[in-house]
Amino acid sequence: MEDSVKSISKDDLKSCTNLYIKVFNSEPWIENWSYEVAQERLEDLFHTPKFLGYTLYSDNHLVGFIAGNQKKTPRGAVFYIAEFCIDSEIQGKGYGSKLLESLEDELINRNVSSVYLLTSNEGLAERFYMKKKYSVNENRIVMKKNLC
Repeated sequence: MEDSVKSISKDDLKSCTNLYIKVFNSEPWIENWSYEVAQERLEDLFHTPKFLGYTLYSDNHLVGFIAGNQKKTPRGAVFYIAEFCIDSEIQGKGYGSKLLESLEDELINRNVSSVYLLTSNEGLAERFYMKKKYSVNENRIVMKKNLC
């Protein structure tokens, strides 16, 4: 089995969209993504300034991707992971670790000081990040207001 990590290109967006829908419309997320909405979300992210993203293919089959964007702060550059998904049928086999490590290696090369992300609490995703030495930021909270 041959794995390859490469930078996301415009040509990957269709495959990434299909994988995104498969992952996030399934357990534990159970969201209701249509192709059009997921495609627009990923295309918008792809065109964000300072975008960086990677795909992971195993035997020429897309198994996951990670993407986000870099931002400047008074303390230096930081990176926000906006999307990260691995095919739910093959999670737990090291693919997520491989993608995250590839991203982190590039961010270190770019002198990025910190990585931020949002995920659901008390689930497999949170445990994955904790194993990778991510921590809950006690200085920040997520707030929401429903407008309609």
